[in-house]
Amino acid sequence: MSAALELGESVGQAAACRALGVPRASLYRSMQPAPSRRVLPTPERALTAAERQTVLDHLHSERFSDKAPAEVYATLIDEGIYLCSIRTMHRILAQNGELKERRNQLRHPQYKKPELLATGPNQVWTWDITKLLGPAKWTYFHLYVILDIFSRYVVGWMVAPRETAELARRLIADTCEKQGIVPGTLTIHADRGTSMTSKPVALLMADLGVTKTHSRPHVSDDNPYSESQFKTLKYMPEFPERFGSIEDSRAFGQKFFPWYNHDHHHSGIALLTPEMLHYGMAGEVIELRQQVLDQAYARNPERFVRAPPRHPPQPTAVWINPPTPSPATEEIRH
Repeated sequence: MSAALELGESVGQAAACRALGVPRASLYRSMQPAPSRRVLPTPERALTAAERQTVLDHLHSERFSDKAPAEVYATLIDEGIYLCSIRTMHRILAQNGELKERRNQLRHPQYKKPELLATGPNQVWTWDITKLLGPAKWTYFHLYVILDIFSRYVVGWMVAPRETAELARRLIADTCEKQGIVPGTLTIHADRGTSMTSKPVALLMADLGVTKTHSRPHVSDDNPYSESQFKTLKYMPEFPERFGSIEDSRAFGQKFFPWYNHDHHHSGIALLTPEMLHYGMAGEVIELRQQVLDQAYARNPERFVRAPPRHPPQPTAVWINPPTPSPATEEIRH
């Protein structure tokens, strides 16, 4: 607007507005002197400064310092004291920059974020339990699944009619024995369900030399690999809306888990199957796949415009909640 004013002094205001694309009404409005600010009179019924301070003193008192204005109002009026309305209490607090949560409430502690790293199989497992709908309303079967996060290999699973700590304890013990787990080499992560945090499971892991970790309360993505595996299970076209019996659900698992471990090409692990990565076959498989890609490039190099095709490398590290880089680390990186 200042440019239009300066130009208008030499070529005229209308020409300046046309040249700069400024509406003339806006220019004329900016040339008008600012209206004087009217000072509103204090209403006769408003609290005096002394009365406002009395209200504030009550709100600051030890008995009311953590009480909401409505609670303060009700308590005082029961004692035969009326200072002002609840709205006026809010207004006085706002004018003093104190309009915030005053009630004494439970504060959830800050739980440490689990940060788990696996650079090979049988270093970090996650486990969880999901419900499978039974033949009638309100009937369920419980599917227990233990998953290796590095290879995505399902190392153990079980379908049971109920969720109990004893069943979980037996499954974990049998799976550790089957995988030949050496004490001090494995971490098992789970959420905070009753079976996961139970004393029998904790004692078993201590006896096996297994470290246990848990998701933070009210955090849904601290156990992402188990959740993803359950999604794959339940999005299968063959997955029924309900299972007719526990035997049906076990029969489904006996088909699904071998397919998942041996035939499912997992997008998160370079399109390898969990078995390939878990049992050390990934390097040979990738080498053979690369030979196929090299042959395709040799036959038709013009079809690969930017570069010869390269197979994705096999994973070398898998995290649950990778640590957040510090500002100093970011500066070094850049």
